[in-house]
Amino acid sequence: MKAIYIDAPGKVSIREVPMPERKKGEVLLKLLYGGICGSDLGSYRGTFAYFDYPRIPGHELSAEILECDENNAYGLKKGMIVTCNPYFNCGRCYSCRRGLVNACTDNQTLGCQRDGAFSEYFVIPEERVYDGKGADPRLLAAVEPYCISWHGVSRADVKPGDRVLIVGAGTIGVLAAAAAKKKGARVYSADIMQGKLDMAKAMGVCDGTILNDGPEHFMEQVMELTDGDGFDAAIEAVGLPSTFQNCIDAACFGGRVVLIGVGKKNLDFNFTLIQKKELNIFGSRNSLERDFRAVIDMLGRGETPLDRVITHTYPARDAAKAFEDLSNDRGNMLKVVLDLSGF
Repeated sequence: MKAIYIDAPGKVSIREVPMPERKKGEVLLKLLYGGICGSDLGSYRGTFAYFDYPRIPGHELSAEILECDENNAYGLKKGMIVTCNPYFNCGRCYSCRRGLVNACTDNQTLGCQRDGAFSEYFVIPEERVYDGKGADPRLLAAVEPYCISWHGVSRADVKPGDRVLIVGAGTIGVLAAAAAKKKGARVYSADIMQGKLDMAKAMGVCDGTILNDGPEHFMEQVMELTDGDGFDAAIEAVGLPSTFQNCIDAACFGGRVVLIGVGKKNLDFNFTLIQKKELNIFGSRNSLERDFRAVIDMLGRGETPLDRVITHTYPARDAAKAFEDLSNDRGNMLKVVLDLSGF
């Protein structure tokens, strides 16, 4: 079969690799669509913290079940269109023993710490496979990033009427804005690119925008939009020191800050501000089965913006161009999806 590899920063190839062999308790999948995640893009650029070269990327997917155990405990059947939970946890560490499987100390996410699913066929444990409930396979491939955002917004304990700032208007940021809106918040998106802010506003996922063109102007806009109070919750969806600092600065006294973004750089800042404001700061890593179930149900009810978030689709054979275009994007691309059904 064919598989897509990131061989080195800036280099993508398609290789012939052996077909996977299914074992009992596993599901053989025929891939349909795969979304290029921010972590995949970071791996392509050489900036992602959890990636070794060469590796098959990809953990956002939809697929058709070709083979599975009969009468399995999960109701999976041949021909079912599904998506998958890509976060492999060890089951033994303290996090896993407490049910915090998304924060496993030995987490291995598909396409990050282990080979991913950008290939013609893929084998995965049956407990990680979720029925798509008839959703469009192209949209189903974008369920996982929405789960990331939904989990992060849940960590922020967003309530109706809260004023919430999402720093970053890429895919995760736009979906975090949508999740916060779904929970009844008044939502503002911040980004350095006006084009991405315009897209977020046009999608209806935010009530207003902040052009993040410098710390002073950023805070002027924050104070103006919140009548000088700051935001009840500030959610970082970029992974840069400066954008985490934005969230600490923009949060109100007693506010909540959630870090979703992943980066490699350090932040040197006056940490006493955390004490002075009595901030509640949370990390948000991966997502949980309940997040997948919730988002799939919302997709089935037509309550997600995934049809608008997916802005570009490429055939699998053009994967190198898809990565290059996304890496060079200046504001008109959000979720880029690869059609893996026909290499």
